[in-house]
Parts: sequence; structure tokens; C-alpha cells
Amino acid sequence: MAGIHVLDSETVDKIAAGEVVERPINVVKELVENAVDACASAVTVEIKEGGISLIRVTDNGNGIEPEQVKTAFQRHATSKIRTAADLTGVVSLGFRGEALSSIAAVSQVELITKTRESLTGIRFSIEGGKEGSLEEIGAPDGTTVLVRNLFYNTPVRKKFLKQPVTEAGYITDLMEHMALCRPDVSFQYILNGQVRFHTSGNGRLEEVIYRIYGRDAAANLVEIKSETPSMKVTGYLGKPVLNRANRNFETYFVNGRYIKSQTVSKAIEDGFKEYLMQHKYPFTVLHLSFDPDFVDVNVHPTKMDVRFSDTIGVYDFISSSVAAALRVREMIPEAFLDKRPKESKSGKTERAPEPFEVNRQRQQKVAQPSPAYTVRRPEPVDFKESRQRIFGVSPAESAEAAEQKKTGIIKASDTVIVEKPVQMELFSEKVLSQESRGDYRILGQIFDTYWLLVFKDKLFFVDQHAAHEKVKYERLIKQYQAKEIISQTLNPPVIVSLTGREEALFKEYGEYFAALGFETEAFGGSEYALRAVPADLYGCNEKQLFEEVLDELTESQGGSVKNASPEVIAQKIASMSCKAAVKGNMSMNPAEMEALLDELLTLDNPYNCPHGRPTIFSMSRYEIEKKFKRVL
Repeated sequence: MAGIHVLDSETVDKIAAGEVVERPINVVKELVENAVDACASAVTVEIKEGGISLIRVTDNGNGIEPEQVKTAFQRHATSKIRTAADLTGVVSLGFRGEALSSIAAVSQVELITKTRESLTGIRFSIEGGKEGSLEEIGAPDGTTVLVRNLFYNTPVRKKFLKQPVTEAGYITDLMEHMALCRPDVSFQYILNGQVRFHTSGNGRLEEVIYRIYGRDAAANLVEIKSETPSMKVTGYLGKPVLNRANRNFETYFVNGRYIKSQTVSKAIEDGFKEYLMQHKYPFTVLHLSFDPDFVDVNVHPTKMDVRFSDTIGVYDFISSSVAAALRVREMIPEAFLDKRPKESKSGKTERAPEPFEVNRQRQQKVAQPSPAYTVRRPEPVDFKESRQRIFGVSPAESAEAAEQKKTGIIKASDTVIVEKPVQMELFSEKVLSQESRGDYRILGQIFDTYWLLVFKDKLFFVDQHAAHEKVKYERLIKQYQAKEIISQTLNPPVIVSLTGREEALFKEYGEYFAALGFETEAFGGSEYALRAVPADLYGCNEKQLFEEVLDELTESQGGSVKNASPEVIAQKIASMSCKAAVKGNMSMNPAEMEALLDELLTLDNPYNCPHGRPTIFSMSRYEIEKKFKRVL
């Protein structure tokens, strides 16, 4: 049996550092929080290679007394608290006294500091936890900490770091949150020698939102102010037009600390409940203030979680405050002349795309008598023109495709009688072939969404949105695999503003966007010009499409990519064909239906859309007659 012994101080420091310093973002977070706690009005952060090779944090705060410089790097050395009783009323961002010692244990650190009362400053170096030189130098008021070669003495931990661009994205996200948390502090963030952003520190939160999220976000804000004797909330809510597909834009601070809380998120989303669709999340920047005794921040070393002594009270206060702020503002979106609905070749104005199946699902949940079926029989139009309008192919291509139909039908024999309609399982004959034209009829469209077709002794129901979505999806995937993607130029280009996390994600996986037909270029700062999109996705709100692709690739928390293989990323991007597909509640004529069915039934699996919903099902004549009691 091995003997029990006490670990040496160096080993203890490295083990303890793992709880505080997991990656470069942890170093930046601890140093910036120390700068803010030191009453700095200006903080500059510079990183290189994602913070792995260099992190520099400079502030104009109080500085450190010369005789306390070495003490500051000892474990559990802090100026924020003295006893355990102080934990219940802590108001500073840092308080454990573990940051500097943990950072110094796994990197090469140089500290330069000067107090306002001192004539000269102090320079102190420490490497791998071992103290170096301590000398007097000239320096400005405040403190500068340089961290070089992070994890140089713990290669195992360094091996698990992500690519520098990804690590830089995490830090950029952190700095954006710090700027939003303290608009009264001027933050300058320098990434690989270039200024990423620089806030003025004038205390105006809306200005920081503009600098970080761009003009569109700043122009759609609703101010919120609410207060009780023990709780207070201020900040801005985004109007419903700013909704996103994940919670990354729900930003809130508790007593000046950026956190993540299921209680706060749930309260915010319930306050927005009347204004957002299902699976959409709001844009918020909220500052929540509570009595220190009301909140426990000593939950986790990263200080990203808190506990409330009255969880229900916090939920009710936030939810009601958000709902009240939204109710007093006009929420009707403004229409602009340069974004009028497009007209089709027939001269009719196309309707705006509806949210994916939300209305239909909602209707199915409501138990009410079904309205009478009205079959629309539109006047026939030129088949070649219809094919070109829906599928974006030339008349010549349409004529050629019409001569090479490869669709199938269901055999009328051996019909299995079931109590409910069933989806088609096999096309054993060609439904739309020349030989079968005398056996089928397209009856028309019901509810401007579903088609009715009769073939022999069966009635077919087709969902036009699911069918068109499947066709576009398969077409885009095949073009991607064959490297034959066709891009459609946008004129003028669409300008999108990306957060630090989104920008890092886009840079890391930009090659897949390019392979699928997205053409972009830097437009200055955090903005990018979207100059072309896949031709099959043209005309479906390109900016929203691009943002939702990024949202699809990002988890709701942490910013890591889900299953980030090339094929999975391509599948996620291609699945946005849903946005470009013909929607429900859009009238189609028989020629357009024939064109869509013709292409649908050439697919390996024409029975389901990419989301798994059926595209077509059938009812036999026997079953219909049984419902009318003609067959007993």
C-alpha cells in the first residue's frame, strides 16, 4: 500500500489552477474583473493567437502597493474580503484570491503597477509559480499584467485547447459582455494587432449596444425600468423583430456580474411569450440589482452561476417587468418602401413566407369543426413558364425534363384497408408518365396548401411546402457533393453584424459556407458584406437566413459547434431550403403541381421532408365508401 504524503507547493498550485484557469478566456476574465474592482475607468485588453501566446490587460485603476505585490500572487490573497461573514455581502467581481496565483502557476507573468501616491512603479515577474525579478521602474498610474505562453509547463492541458480563432471568439464574447456590463468604463479590445472595438465609457448602454450589435439592433430597442424595495431591473429589450434561434442574445447581469441562470432566462422568455414564435428567443441586455444578502455568488469558481433566496419572487418580478415594458410600446413592424413584396411573373404579389408550420400546428391542436372543402381549379398557365418560375430552370430545360419523367404510382390491387389514412410506402408505377395520363387527374388545391390527385381507386393528398422543401434540399445537397453549387449575386450586398462568437464560428467554418454558395467579405469592424447566396435560397430574406445558419451551428450556451463535421455542417446549411420553399396558403395551378411532383418522385425518398414530415399520403376508394356506409 502506498504511503500517504503531502504534495509539494508547486504541484498543489498546478492542481488548484485547473479549477480557475481552464482556457485563455478564464485568464482574461479574472484580470479584467480585477481591473474593474480597482476602480479603473479605462481598460485595454490585447490578445494574440487566441490568448495562448500573449494576453495583456492594462487599466488606470488604483494600482498595488509596492510591498503587497508579491503577496498578491500568493494563494487566497485578496483585498475584497477578510472573513467568511463577508461572503454574504460581497459586491466585488472577484473575492476568492485565487486568480493571480493560478495564472502564474501555468504561464509566464509580468506585472507593472503604480499607485497614484507613488512616484515610480514596480515591475515583478513570476514564471510557473516561481518568483523572478522585482524592480522599480517608471510607469503610469494603474496596473498592467502580461501573460505569455499559457500552459507552457502543462502540455497536456494545452493540447486540449481549441484553435486560436475559436479561443479568440470566446474572449471576444467575454469582452462584449464586460462592455455591456459596465458602460461607464471605456474598454478597448485589440485582437492580433487590430482594434476590435473601443467603447467611450460615457455610461450610455444603448451606445455600447450599437457598437457591439450594430445599427439594426440599436434601432429596435425598448427601454425597461422597474423597481421594488429589494429588486431593480434596467436596460433594453429587443423588439420581436430581433428574435433569434438560440439564447445567445439573452444577456443579463446580476449586481454587475454576467451570469447564466435558468430562472432569469425562463422569466424573460415568459415575459416575451405573447410576442415570439415557438423556438424563438429574445434579444435582451438587462441589469438586475438585488440586495447582496438576496444573492449567493459563491457557487462555482467561474462565478457564472448564482443562487437566489427567493427564486419565485425573482421570476415573478422579471417576467412581469418585461411584459409590462413591452405592452406600453407599439410592436407593429414598420414597412419600408425598398422592401416591398416581390411580384411574380403573373403580376400577383407573393405573400411573405409564414413561420415554418407554426400556424398549421396550432390549428391542429384546436378542436373545432372542420370547414367545408373548397377545391380550387385555377385556369391553366404556360407549363414552361411555371416550371421556370418555381424551379429556376430555363424553358428548354423544362421541355427536356418533361420528356424524361420518372415518376411512379401505387398499384390498385391488394389494397390494405385501414381505419386511418396512411402515407404512401412505394411507387411501383409511374404516376406522371405519358402512359398513365389517362388514369390520373389533378383535382386542385384545398386551403391553398394541399393538393388532391386521383389515380385509379386512390385519392392522394400532397403537402406543397413539404414537397418543395424536399426537392430544394436534395438539389442543394447533390450540388454541394458534386461541387456544382450555383450562387446568386445580391445587388446591393446585404450587410450583417456579427458578435465575437459568431465571427469566430464563421471564420472557422467559412470554407463550408463558401462551398455552399455563400460569398462574403469583411466590411469593417464586426460587419460583413453578404454578396451572394445559393441560387436555390435567393429571395428568402438572405440576412435572416445567414444569421439562422450561424444559430443552427451554435449551441445555446458555450458557443461550441454541435457535431462539427463537414457533412453535418453542410446538412444544417442545406436544411435552410425550408425558407425558400413554397409555403402553405399560396395558390398554385395544376401545371406547377405537375412540375413539382415530377421532380419530387425522382428522389430516393420522396415521402418525407428533411424534418421528417410526410409529403404525401393516400386514401383508397374502398375506405372512402366505407366512411359513407356504401360498404358494410
